[in-house]
Amino acid sequence: MIIKELMKNTDAKFLCGDENTEIASVTIDSRKAKAGSLFVCIKGMTVDGHSFISSAYKNGCRAVVIEEETNNIPSDMTVYSVRSSRVALNFISDRLYDHPSKKLRMLGITGTNGKTSSTYFLESILSAYNKKVGVIGTIEIRIGGQKRDIDFATSTTPDTVELQKMLAMMADEGVDDVVMEVSSHSLQLNKVDAIEFEGAVFTNLTQDHLDFHKTMEEYCKAKARLFKMCKKGFINADDPWAEKIMDGAKCDITTFAVENDADVKADNIVYRPDGIDFDVLLNGERYSFSIGIPGRFTLYNALGVIACAHGIGVPMDIIKEGLSRVKGVPGRIEAVKNNLGFNVIVDYAHTPDGLENIIKAVREFTKGRVITVFGCGGDRDRTKRPKMGDISGRLSDFTIITSDNPRTEVPEKIIDDIEPAVKAVTSNYEKITDRKEAIVRAINIAKPDDTVIIAGKGHENYEIFKDRTIRFDDREEAAKAIEQREAEK
Repeated sequence: MIIKELMKNTDAKFLCGDENTEIASVTIDSRKAKAGSLFVCIKGMTVDGHSFISSAYKNGCRAVVIEEETNNIPSDMTVYSVRSSRVALNFISDRLYDHPSKKLRMLGITGTNGKTSSTYFLESILSAYNKKVGVIGTIEIRIGGQKRDIDFATSTTPDTVELQKMLAMMADEGVDDVVMEVSSHSLQLNKVDAIEFEGAVFTNLTQDHLDFHKTMEEYCKAKARLFKMCKKGFINADDPWAEKIMDGAKCDITTFAVENDADVKADNIVYRPDGIDFDVLLNGERYSFSIGIPGRFTLYNALGVIACAHGIGVPMDIIKEGLSRVKGVPGRIEAVKNNLGFNVIVDYAHTPDGLENIIKAVREFTKGRVITVFGCGGDRDRTKRPKMGDISGRLSDFTIITSDNPRTEVPEKIIDDIEPAVKAVTSNYEKITDRKEAIVRAINIAKPDDTVIIAGKGHENYEIFKDRTIRFDDREEAAKAIEQREAEK
């Protein structure tokens, strides 16, 4: 496509060069630029793309989009300027890949906790409705239930160009519906501005990402953006931030709740060790459901996707069938099997609310003690560290504070930020910096009827340090510790 056609839906101003330059690809990474590329200069958190124009040029690129004046542009490059490169990138990428979201039914899930589980639930429902479903989320990219190892997918919510390329691929493969986790970062950084969402679910809002958003109010505003760009919104009416999410929404709103009045309301709830039975009240009718994953938070995730699926026209009997097929989500209240008579649960809980939810969920089926292993990530919101310490100290019978992706911080310093809050409420805790040793210790002190919770990393199979990233999977380490103890027994 020639560049002047590519720039039509933006506020771009042509500065110099050849407006008929052919563009075959778009990139924000100068290392990936080549002949036929359009290099879009993004001002990032730590680096400025304008500083890498000469690098893109050396790689063969002859077209660039800028948002500020710069003197390092070679004279034979075609140059456009825009007010915001991030915003323009959406519409450039969307046009290059022929508006893929218009060929798909896009369904977004946003919230602090529950996004990944909700995508799995909704995928199962839509698959039961004989739809070919694409999923874009934290754990993986899936098409038709099959995981895809996509070399251009580099983050939870992919960069704008990657995302449009993914959607184009899904459209080409005959996908009907795409279920997508929509992070607050992607909304704040305009990554999804060009996507046309049919529906969006708000799960909840609790403390997280304040290193980026600074305040809960700004975090909420970022989440609320999704409900200004979708046609139908499905909101958790029990969440304290629900009203603010709905303020300014430009979509039709359906609410769901357990406690408060709502359009979709849970009733007759029975929590089981291996799942939940509940009724749903909707439009004066009562529908019975069962799902094979325990925990109150599972109920909220289920209600959100029930509301969404019903709102886009899926029959209730199909919704019920789809939810009954869900057996678990990787790294979300995931059991590690053993023959020692106690439970071992790995969960992604890495926020105060997430940690509280998993401990309370485990309490529902644990006859003995709850032993919690957790840490807090480095280079992230430090204010949640004492809060998570307090929660584990109060709700667990024994806590082991350990490392969890310390990044550039010293692991022991992070643990020192957590310990006082634990110590203030209990003496039943230990500090073990090495995460592997912490997991082994928890497995070794567990007795029949106890539950060991290993929280924070879930599906992740790595640990990030200042100078290296190593392979590390909580599930694998727990299994090894169990195998060793079984052998000794």
